[in-house]
Amino acid sequence: MESPFLAPVDGSFRCRDFSTRPPRGAPGKKAAQKRLETCISVLDEQQRRLYAHQRHALLLIFQAMDAAGKDGTIRAVMRGIDPAGCHVFSFKQPSPLELNHDFLWRTNRCLPERGNIGIFNRSYYEEVLIVRVHPEYLDQQRLPEPASLQQLWQERYESIRCHEQHLARNGTLVLKFWLNISRKEQRKRFLSRIDEPEKNWKFSEADVRERQHWEAYMEAYQEAIANTARPWAPWYVIPADDKGYMRLCVAEIITASLQQLELEYPRLSETEIQRIQSLRSLLE
Repeated sequence: MESPFLAPVDGSFRCRDFSTRPPRGAPGKKAAQKRLETCISVLDEQQRRLYAHQRHALLLIFQAMDAAGKDGTIRAVMRGIDPAGCHVFSFKQPSPLELNHDFLWRTNRCLPERGNIGIFNRSYYEEVLIVRVHPEYLDQQRLPEPASLQQLWQERYESIRCHEQHLARNGTLVLKFWLNISRKEQRKRFLSRIDEPEKNWKFSEADVRERQHWEAYMEAYQEAIANTARPWAPWYVIPADDKGYMRLCVAEIITASLQQLELEYPRLSETEIQRIQSLRSLLE
């Protein structure tokens, strides 16, 4: 299956050009699940190599409108790997301490070490998404007065680009996913959170209020993705109306990207091999 969703977008990205539904010819539910299981097995082996290789880290960034399936996708794709080498961080409303620092500070503290996988459920991109839709939040950040809001967003895009290029230069593979859900599907999922008792805890009045700003969010995502899509930190726009296909796309992108690193288990020198062989007698 050739899918446009498995290729990164570029600076010409426009939301309207990307469907929220799987393309024609996409695998059905059972086929998608089978392929996902294969990806999980490959990812398990790739993570072992990543940890042993110790020259790269993997940073996965998930951004989406509410109910798009970030949590479920992270759980479904990463469930087969060693939790000791994978850490998930969820970034919600910033604390007073975080507001006393620049907008990259709170995520910088959570970057993955070499050999590890770090997952950001939301990220520093919130500062050019929700803050762009609600610029009144800037009052809490006590920034120097910008010439204009447009200049502020452009400066933040530049900071993000430089930040991600710095990470890439130092061995971090940065993969960014926008789970692209339709407004109609989001409404359906919100209603299920009301109708199904086991999902009641997920329902938030604030999420419903944010739906009123849908078009503003689409514009914010379009600008953020177009301005920060770079080869060293690619953006993938994933159709999120079908959860099974969405999870498969994410899994295949991650495994293919890791395979391109050509990770290998460390090889010992002849001297080191002879030394450990000499210790065999002690063990025997």
